[in-house]
Amino acid sequence: MNVIETELPSVLIIEPDVFGDERGYFKETYNRERYMASGLPDFVQDNLSHSKPKGTLRGLHYQTAPFAQGKLIQVIAGEVFDVAVDIRRDSPTFGKSVSVILSAENHRQFYIPTGFAHGFLSTKPDTIFSYKCTNVYSKECDRGIFWDDPALGIDWPIHDGLTVSDKDQYQPTLASLQSDPARWAELTFGE
Repeated sequence: MNVIETELPSVLIIEPDVFGDERGYFKETYNRERYMASGLPDFVQDNLSHSKPKGTLRGLHYQTAPFAQGKLIQVIAGEVFDVAVDIRRDSPTFGKSVSVILSAENHRQFYIPTGFAHGFLSTKPDTIFSYKCTNVYSKECDRGIFWDDPALGIDWPIHDGLTVSDKDQYQPTLASLQSDPARWAELTFGE
């Protein structure tokens, strides 16, 4: 497999080996030993998401300590524009983001460590999105940032007719997190 570093430290794009012929293809989507040797952590939970309409936007989500999560993401069917935003308050890249297109065709994976908010936008209908997590889900530690916060400068490839949940439509901006001492204190992620 090929591991590509992004401009945000520890956020990685992974290109697994794909073996194809006239029948289709085979790829190994995860091998604990190989992935850990490449610097990725162990994973404890797998999730699957189906986005019916093109233009479904989910995020930007994160979990606080002690349930902060790193995620290894891939698309099984369809395509997404996937985004990671550094929200570690003491990071030199705080507020910066990196994005990647993940699709069933390009087979890419995206690793997002703890301390990053994550979101994605389906750019094709009937997209199936799979991800492994380094920690279990905790409703009490579930947080988010407004996906269209101008301070983040994310250039979403679709702007009109988006399908966004009420929860995601009313998340706080990064500036409002910075001005709330309790929420700001959470952005250490147990570090």
